Amino acid sequence: MILVLAGTGEGRQAASALTSAGFKVTASTATEYGKKLLNDCSLTSILCGQLNEDQLSCLLDKGFDAVIDATHPYAVNITRTLLELCSRKKVNYIRLERPAAEIPDHPLVRKAYDFNEAVELAIDEEKTLFSTLGSKNLPVIVEKAARRDVRVIARVLPDPEVLFRCRDMGLSPAQIIAVQGPFSRGLNRELFLSCGTGVVITKESGSAGGVENKINAAVDLEIPIVIWMRPCFEYPMKVNSPEEVVFQVNKIINNE
Repeated sequence: MILVLAGTGEGRQAASALTSAGFKVTASTATEYGKKLLNDCSLTSILCGQLNEDQLSCLLDKGFDAVIDATHPYAVNITRTLLELCSRKKVNYIRLERPAAEIPDHPLVRKAYDFNEAVELAIDEEKTLFSTLGSKNLPVIVEKAARRDVRVIARVLPDPEVLFRCRDMGLSPAQIIAVQGPFSRGLNRELFLSCGTGVVITKESGSAGGVENKINAAVDLEIPIVIWMRPCFEYPMKVNSPEEVVFQVNKIINNE
């Protein structure tokens, strides 16, 4: 039996590929939206909701042959906890993560290896800040920006709960772009331009997440862009595709 923490599109693809390969798969997702996306994968079971350390520990005691960590690259707490638990309980751990993008060496492209550092770099421009970091990190951005009288434009998912949270943070409709990406270079450019963007803050989400298009669009407009780089872990095994997941799980099951 295989456990997939399917917090990304790659995770859902891996869960489906493992099922097609004949494995019994339990998938875990943090949201109802994620659960809905998994419903068509013919899985053995689907768990929905945030898991704390105790819940993860109990889950791993159910005899899984392998755990596929396909959580978001920036979900550092659950990855750190999962690594520790799998090591302690001797459970096979496989990290599935989309390949990193090539970040160009350009004077307008600034790298930051910490969230707070990234926000400070962006706010230091003292210009309209266009955030593509989603709603989870938005409260800190809005609070820090308000202290410096920096206007924030937030690109977030078109989800009612997200929009309510944006409203509660004091963002006006003119400061909210509720759309689901990724987007082309041209569309990013038009959005940045129409909002009077002075600086962009984003994550290193890989080519699949459209980070290169954001960078190119910002550079086209001569706008600084701050890239919050991925956290780094020492993974016992890391793969970049669902096909590699199936290959490695087969090796584990067959004791190769």
